[in-house]
Amino acid sequence: MSGYENLLLEKEGGIAVVTINRPKALNALNAATINELDKIASQLVADDEVKVVILTGAGDKAFVAGADITYMQSMTAMDGRNWAKLAQAVFNKIENLPKPVIAAVNGYALGGGNEIAMACDIRIASENAKFGQPEVSLGIPPGFAGTQRLPRLVGKGRAKELLFTGDMIDAAEAYRIGLANKVVAPEELINAAKAMANKIMSRAPIAVQVCKSCVNEGLDVDLESGVAYEAEVFGLCFATADQKEGMTAFIEKRKPNFSGK
Repeated sequence: MSGYENLLLEKEGGIAVVTINRPKALNALNAATINELDKIASQLVADDEVKVVILTGAGDKAFVAGADITYMQSMTAMDGRNWAKLAQAVFNKIENLPKPVIAAVNGYALGGGNEIAMACDIRIASENAKFGQPEVSLGIPPGFAGTQRLPRLVGKGRAKELLFTGDMIDAAEAYRIGLANKVVAPEELINAAKAMANKIMSRAPIAVQVCKSCVNEGLDVDLESGVAYEAEVFGLCFATADQKEGMTAFIEKRKPNFSGK
């Protein structure tokens, strides 16, 4: 779609497929790409036609091979801090998008690539996908929230092993430790992501949005605060047409027809 140099956007049937399109650089993240991701996230929030977002990389080698090392090499301390802050803000925006975001990981997801995949709600991996945080071999830690999201997904011990060693793991191991939700053949990746997107879209949209909010909000507070938040939004959903339709359809033994209202 016009307006983006490093991203492609395709929309069909309520699904937006965003492709990071720098295949010659293995879709590495530079400032221009991060800024375009920021703009496209704002666009997708405002687009009522889009119900689920799929994020993937161009080509068959890389999802996102990392941040652009050439771009980072000559940074000062302040440059590095600002670079991390920029990417963290954009990844937070993706994580908190009020619509489900599925990462279709089609190859290398290293460094910033693993970090952006972790900012998505669900990760479906191709059998040839590779995950890792190799930053320690470059003299830096992860800077795009890798040290924070990885332990939240796979636990402290496994996260520290991956962070300290910089080791790369394959899709099967990523699935085993909970980093990937599902592993499929390379040729089935986008179809598998779309199938999951369609299943999600068959559910009540407000309820799905509220589930996302509950998980994201609840992980950052104590259990008592998290369950209190859940009770509030649970109650609010009884004011929706979708709740009436969902429960009526269940009692009448038919499929619900949700309106998202």
